[in-house]
Amino acid sequence: MKIVLAYSGGLDTSVLLSWIKETYNAEMIAFCANIGQAEELKGLDKKASRTGASKIYIDDLQEEFARDFIFPMVRAGAIYEGQYLLGTSIARPLIAKRMVEIAQKEGADAIAHGATGKGNDQVRFELTTAALAPSLDIIAPWRDARFRSQFPGRAEMIAYCEDKGIPVQASAKKPFSMDRNLLHISYEAGILEDPWFDASAPKNRDYFTTLSLFPEDAPDKAEIVTLEFERGDCVAVNGKKLNPLGVMQALNKVGGKHGVGRVDMVENRFVGMKSRGVYETPGGAILQFAHRQVESLTMDREVMHLRDSLIPRYAELVYYGFWFAPERLALQALVEESQKNVSGTVRVKLYKGNISVAGRKSPVSLYNPHIATMEADPTKAYNQDDATGFIRLNGLRLRVNSQVNGPANLGGQ
Repeated sequence: MKIVLAYSGGLDTSVLLSWIKETYNAEMIAFCANIGQAEELKGLDKKASRTGASKIYIDDLQEEFARDFIFPMVRAGAIYEGQYLLGTSIARPLIAKRMVEIAQKEGADAIAHGATGKGNDQVRFELTTAALAPSLDIIAPWRDARFRSQFPGRAEMIAYCEDKGIPVQASAKKPFSMDRNLLHISYEAGILEDPWFDASAPKNRDYFTTLSLFPEDAPDKAEIVTLEFERGDCVAVNGKKLNPLGVMQALNKVGGKHGVGRVDMVENRFVGMKSRGVYETPGGAILQFAHRQVESLTMDREVMHLRDSLIPRYAELVYYGFWFAPERLALQALVEESQKNVSGTVRVKLYKGNISVAGRKSPVSLYNPHIATMEADPTKAYNQDDATGFIRLNGLRLRVNSQVNGPANLGGQ
């Protein structure tokens, strides 16, 4: 049996690699995706080999992540439950996709992951696999009673590694879990399981400021950032042409400096429970905000309202792991059609955690100041007299209803 394992080189995946190999008598192929987590990858190949892997793939997927996953999601304006910019959610289908490709190339029988049986990631990995390679088996040790019985805690994992001669650094466990990539960093579990715990308290600066400062620690002077968009995608920052990866890196740097994109929320997991997460998404927050400003100038009202009505559904599909599902692809086709004329330039002002607009313009703007003006309309495009009939027709059903059923209830009367 040959198995491809999502591998980081940490304690958990080192134990997983050895345990799966031993339990299934399998040849293990390790896979590590560089999606901007900024973790040390040097020496990972030797470590995987010493732990029992026959081969390791270490792939830099940052460009693909930005171009084919983050940017399409931004074009859709996707935000889960009004706050979460889906940083972890959108990364999982890319990782799973590459695992499937490696499994097919290597003739593997299964893929394996270390996602917990209580979380969303297990669903995301496995739904992606179901969509792309339905014949591949999936091994999820945390859903295996044998694994949980053998490793009820971190101490047992460390002892196992010592016994097997697996090279791991047995450092003290952080009081929360973290997941970082090009779009964001998330913190959950541990001390954050108490929703009353204040993650923004000054004493927690060393914990929750990986990508961004606390707003109160940001510069006292605002900074203007200019973003240029073509067909819904940001193509330049402050006049410098950049690819999607470059855009994310530039916006993360400037956004982090000003403490923007920080979220602390209680969200609804797909598996049924609520969980509390703290997120830093500096570049993504700027990108989403600026993108909307260009849309406000260039998108037809009914197209915008139709697309906006689908944002909660689109965001759910990303969060739940249905990136490669036919309904997400269908929604994406509508999104792409809506973005054909979303081109223009936006100035945003960053100041102590806030993003505000400082100007927007577009060569295909639908905003006409001559029509919108409260002064005389030189174009004669809008005749105010026409509003009388417009209002009368829209009020017809209200008048009829009032005549039949009585006036609307004014509340308490």
